[in-house]
Amino acid sequence: MQELKRRRGRPKAFNAPESSSVIQSLDRALDVLEALASPEGLTLSELAVHLGQSAATMHRVLSTLERREFVEISPDRQVWHIGPEAYRLGSAFLRRTNVVERSRPIMRELMLETGETSNLGIEKDGHVLFISQVETHESIRAFFPPGTLSPLHASGIGKALLSTYDDSRLTSLFKKSTLERFTENTVRSIAQLEEELRVTRDRGYAFDDEERTKGMRCVAAPILNVHGEAVAGISVSGPTHRMPDRQVPQIGERVRDAAKKVSRRLGAP
Repeated sequence: MQELKRRRGRPKAFNAPESSSVIQSLDRALDVLEALASPEGLTLSELAVHLGQSAATMHRVLSTLERREFVEISPDRQVWHIGPEAYRLGSAFLRRTNVVERSRPIMRELMLETGETSNLGIEKDGHVLFISQVETHESIRAFFPPGTLSPLHASGIGKALLSTYDDSRLTSLFKKSTLERFTENTVRSIAQLEEELRVTRDRGYAFDDEERTKGMRCVAAPILNVHGEAVAGISVSGPTHRMPDRQVPQIGERVRDAAKKVSRRLGAP
């Protein structure tokens, strides 16, 4: 038998107006799944009111989803919840999630918005390991090729990651190490570092003010996974004259927003 040719995923009418391309019954079923995502679940009447649908319509949708185990009802037959099949499919998404893959489009946007190099890094044995970069088109630029290591305390991404750690983890990281100095701006003590981390948590982004390399600045924010854990940091880096004090808060907001976008792509709440 001749092998069937695999067709592209999008039909010709994929870009048709939304009203003509949406399958209403499927759309309604997805609304139900989203509504039931809360841990408390919903009764049939609560679900009908929440979605502005009749109880009869909601019951048909729930019955269909229940047969496929996408939803389930509590033993007392009162409250509906997300079912095991929805979890199984969600887990398939998590298995294919890759922080580099998910970050690249956002990093590119961040570079275009700020005009500066965007970096992605993870924590590795007390250092930041840079794993991806989108370079600016400027001739003078920050350059951290994948594989570069930088101390956590003297890096924007490092301080962004540290700001999410609890006290015991911070103690474990620094109890046997000294804070190596690279410039006169490098953090000098654990007390100073703790204060910087407090400020970082409050404003949502970290700031490396020529602490690793003279003449270079970096603004970074943590990327969270589905469990709310920091798995990476995203940043923009550039020369001090292109990142003056007055622009740092604006850049910080953009980096913070970029980190949130990537976090959502990883399933963060």
